[in-house]
Amino acid sequence: MSTAKKAATSKSTQDYTAHHLQVLEGLEAVRKRPGMYIGSTDGRGLMHCLWEIIDNSVDEALGGHGSRIEVILHEDGSVEVRDSGRGVPVDIEPRTGLTGVELVYTRLHAGGKFGGGSYTASGGLHGVGASVVNALSSRMDVQVDRAGKTYAMSFRRGEPGVFSDVAGTQGAPDPANDFTPYVQTSQLDVVGKARRGVTGTRVRYWADPQIFTKDATFDDEGLRARARQTSFLIPGLAIVVRDERRLPGTPGADGPHEETFFHDGGISEFCEFLATDPPVTPVWRLEGSQTFTETVPVLDDKGHMVSTEVERECGVDIALRWGNGYDTTVRSFVNIIATPKGGTHLSGFDQAMVKVIRKQLEVNARRLKVGGDKVEKDDILAGLTAVVTVRLAEPQFEGQTKEILGTPAVRSIVSRVVERELTAVLTSRKREDKAAASLVLEKIVAEMKSRISARQHKETQRKKNALESSSLPAKLADCRSNEVESTELFIVEGDSALGTAKLARSSDHQALLPIRGKILNVQKASVGDMLKNAECAAIIQVIGAGSGRSFDLDAVRYGKVIIMTDADVDGAHIRTLLLTLFFRYMRPLLEAGRVYAAVPPLHRIEVVNAGSKKNDLIYTYSEAEMRSTVAGLNRRNKTIKQPLQRYKGLGEMDADQLAETTMDPRHRTLRRVTVEAAAQAEATFELLMGNEVAPRKDFIITSAASMDRERIDA
Repeated sequence: MSTAKKAATSKSTQDYTAHHLQVLEGLEAVRKRPGMYIGSTDGRGLMHCLWEIIDNSVDEALGGHGSRIEVILHEDGSVEVRDSGRGVPVDIEPRTGLTGVELVYTRLHAGGKFGGGSYTASGGLHGVGASVVNALSSRMDVQVDRAGKTYAMSFRRGEPGVFSDVAGTQGAPDPANDFTPYVQTSQLDVVGKARRGVTGTRVRYWADPQIFTKDATFDDEGLRARARQTSFLIPGLAIVVRDERRLPGTPGADGPHEETFFHDGGISEFCEFLATDPPVTPVWRLEGSQTFTETVPVLDDKGHMVSTEVERECGVDIALRWGNGYDTTVRSFVNIIATPKGGTHLSGFDQAMVKVIRKQLEVNARRLKVGGDKVEKDDILAGLTAVVTVRLAEPQFEGQTKEILGTPAVRSIVSRVVERELTAVLTSRKREDKAAASLVLEKIVAEMKSRISARQHKETQRKKNALESSSLPAKLADCRSNEVESTELFIVEGDSALGTAKLARSSDHQALLPIRGKILNVQKASVGDMLKNAECAAIIQVIGAGSGRSFDLDAVRYGKVIIMTDADVDGAHIRTLLLTLFFRYMRPLLEAGRVYAAVPPLHRIEVVNAGSKKNDLIYTYSEAEMRSTVAGLNRRNKTIKQPLQRYKGLGEMDADQLAETTMDPRHRTLRRVTVEAAAQAEATFELLMGNEVAPRKDFIITSAASMDRERIDA
């Protein structure tokens, strides 16, 4: 190494000494690296702070202390959480000499959730939630009702002290008011009296604009969804959300809006709420508990951490039901804290589900005609809605955001409970359980066969070679182009329309598939019945991307799928049946905006021209448009050839007329079919096309008065 390089290295080493190392103490670390504690500093982080405060109140309710929580979004940007729990301790903690309030809200890893007996199960585990929110707030006011008194303490960015408005000066609470920090000792003030037997905690804080981005706002819908979810998980707990912000686009835009969430049905009711499809089984409840041991550090009487083997109890409570859809909704919770990314409890649930179902299919293989194929997890979970909850003391999470449960012993406990309880339900002698078990096993087998069929279609589909052509339906009039983006599949009603459409189409990029009359109503039929139906199977095979859970949007053989039916009631019904098929089994095609409805004309008006000039043709698409057009021609003294031609079906058109009005991209009109609200669409399809007749009858009766008679093609 050269002398110059040695000198440079020596100098850089001397410049980096222990004096350059920083030790962030207390809440400084939180303000320096907020993302480590709350994930981000945008709206998600803002909401995470709110969850931390709410969860402290929820933990009290979970322990049987208090039955009401209020969350108030104030107009000044602050948020307040009130509960009727025991109240944060106000006495002096002997080791630190601080009051319980100051300890909880200013010290990291301080609280009653470290095995001291205050909470057998809780969402807060690390003792940093309240103090982190305090550190990231420009102001926090805490009031506690205990022992007939109301205690209060205020903080500015985690530092305790007194704001001028609290000290008695006029003015509303505001982070910008003068603040005097405590210098030597802090003070927990008694500011009033509490009624006998009344306890609780009130926390109001203002998020610090120095930390959070300017566009960070509280998610009104997310808050209500979380409150609703928590009220399901803790039966008997009322959660009130009050919005006083008057923000445009929110329920409270015109004034304060208050909503109360209260449910006595627990997770069974939650499961019903989450499920959108018609049920195949009732809601089944799988419950049980087991113990396990783990070695954890525990504080002894002298304040030292000692490794101790402790026995834990893990309670498992699961509500599940299968519906006739294929979407899966599984929500998992640990001590009512949502774990969106799963963890050991969800792994145990999946493991047991596969084991139990495979065993039951093996026992009933002959009756169900299972064959040599093996059911997979996705087949079992199709149409399943489940709420998986476990409760245990001091669960291990991956990170402060608590999105993944890591406690290893929970996997086997959940697995054993599910295996025992689900087997008991599926082998029950009760008539209701026996019928439901048979239906769900048949559904799972149908899903398995659908997946295998879709895989086989996929293996033979990619267009276009001679080998593949032989596997497609003979009635398909395919196009020549291999460019998916430019190709179109017309699903036409009947062979007569097919004959005209063949002459009218551009065979280079337009394919035709005729269907005979009204296809199967798949909203009422099972997966197996749908696959057996020749028309449904042909449509799925021609589109070439499978169906249900195995549908692959990238494998679709055509850029557009266009439903072309007659402009009458029967045509509208056929279009509805086809859309039901797409919605139930090929929904990504609708969501991608690749399904269209052709708009054929209803009338042809021939305007007679003088001399040898060719007559003009005008097409109209509704009765109102026809009358308006005729009236306009009469005012201009134009001669109209009578009678006007009224098209009753596509087959009545000549090929050139069909091409010009309905198929030629230069002149036609297409209506794109989209799904903006899937849950609402699911409910509508079930109302109009489902098995239940009574709701449909009520809909027809109540809507009859508002029906426009001109829209009825009679």
